[in-house]
Amino acid sequence: MKKFALLLLALLGMASSHAQSAIDRPRLVVGIVVDQMRWDYLYTYNQMWRSDGMRRLLREGYSCANTIIDYVPTFTACGHSCVYTGTTPAFNGIVGNTMMVHGKAVASVQDSKVKSVGTTTKVGQASPRNLLVTTLGDELRLATNMKARVVGVSLKDRAAILPAGHAANGAYWYDSKVPGFVTSTYYCDRLPQWVEQFNKRNKRTMTDYDLWNNRNGVTMTIDMALAAIDGERLGQDEVPDLLAISISTTDYVGHTWSTRSLQLDSIYDQLDIDMARLLNSLDQKVGKGNYLLFLTADHGATHNYKYMSEHHLPTGTMGNTSFEKKVNEEVKRRFGIDKVIKAHMGYNWFLDNEAIAAARADREAVKRTIIELVESDDCISWVIDCEHPYDRGIPREVVDRVVKGYYPKRCGELYVIPVTGVYSGSHSGKGSTHGTWNQSDSHIPLLFYGWHVPHGERIERNGMVDIAPTIAAMLHIQAPDACIGQPIPFK
Repeated sequence: MKKFALLLLALLGMASSHAQSAIDRPRLVVGIVVDQMRWDYLYTYNQMWRSDGMRRLLREGYSCANTIIDYVPTFTACGHSCVYTGTTPAFNGIVGNTMMVHGKAVASVQDSKVKSVGTTTKVGQASPRNLLVTTLGDELRLATNMKARVVGVSLKDRAAILPAGHAANGAYWYDSKVPGFVTSTYYCDRLPQWVEQFNKRNKRTMTDYDLWNNRNGVTMTIDMALAAIDGERLGQDEVPDLLAISISTTDYVGHTWSTRSLQLDSIYDQLDIDMARLLNSLDQKVGKGNYLLFLTADHGATHNYKYMSEHHLPTGTMGNTSFEKKVNEEVKRRFGIDKVIKAHMGYNWFLDNEAIAAARADREAVKRTIIELVESDDCISWVIDCEHPYDRGIPREVVDRVVKGYYPKRCGELYVIPVTGVYSGSHSGKGSTHGTWNQSDSHIPLLFYGWHVPHGERIERNGMVDIAPTIAAMLHIQAPDACIGQPIPFK
């Protein structure tokens, strides 16, 4: 009986190995998310780029030129989650960079139950537990009996963790206090030797430069990704692996200096240099034609108020604090509630329902009052009641996006839609921002390159939710479990 059991296990192992080798798959999938990259940057910087970096992707790859984020808010955590889950915040639960979880405001990947690894600060206390669904990497691990290796790398914790998913072999992000790349006990109890060596080897650069706002931040992220390929032996056998890379410096510099700045030009110049280096390294380490790569963004960016005003273009800013004061004062006068707006996160507003109940006020009447007050301002188009979104005849194109971004256990009751061109901020700010449904924030680049990808361009509209199912279909694996997107056809 024992011999029979051993024979059966051997046969099953051989069958599993044969099944893996018989499926036509790339050795490595590389996903690149460039934080805050507008779609038109592909052409804004085209003359600056060299032939073997971004131009190579455009020249030899497949461009989906009309890729839209069809939910709000267009924020970093939401975008990274959507790219790799194929679904929106209403399903995956990542409704913002900061959100309410069990009544407490937390960062999207904040996890007090884990400990930092590689640092004594709290920067390492993070995990994917707030993500409610599986990712592309999770499904790849399942499809290969956990043999596939999945790793996420970024300066930002959420940009490394959310793309890598729940079952990842590792996710690594940057702590400037070390300085170096760190992780959490969700993944391991000690940094792998290759990460320790990387941090030691690059300590001088990470000490001397602000990686968040300097071209070296792009280079260091790509260097870390290349170190992960070697350290985790990604793409070195017939079982496909996944490497999720996110470039965060583009977002920080955009927020600081805006979409039309020499500082941002410098960052995208460096991105091109390091993209060429990444592609050439993949050719050598994995083999040209053996890897499948896609490049996209988590969101775009709205041009700065000053820049738009100088050119007589529609623009404006809104301040949540001034709105709150106006609303709280009027609601107190009418209903006797001291502070009806409990919190706001981006364009999402939370009501103090306990205070409303204590005042024995009509909750629906309170909401209508708030909506009327806010909509009376010239910079606001609509305020949507998330509990009754379709009741007022607001254009469905906008309401649908709010609904797709609404997860009731983590979202507020009201969602503010500013006039097109208006964003949350101040007139005096130098930088750019994002978060709205408008094309500036929701139209993102999407390029596929490498294994089984023809050269071409698609102008038909598709969504951010279509990225994960496209890769899943090419890999012949199940799409993530809450995926609502469709595979993109290459024509």
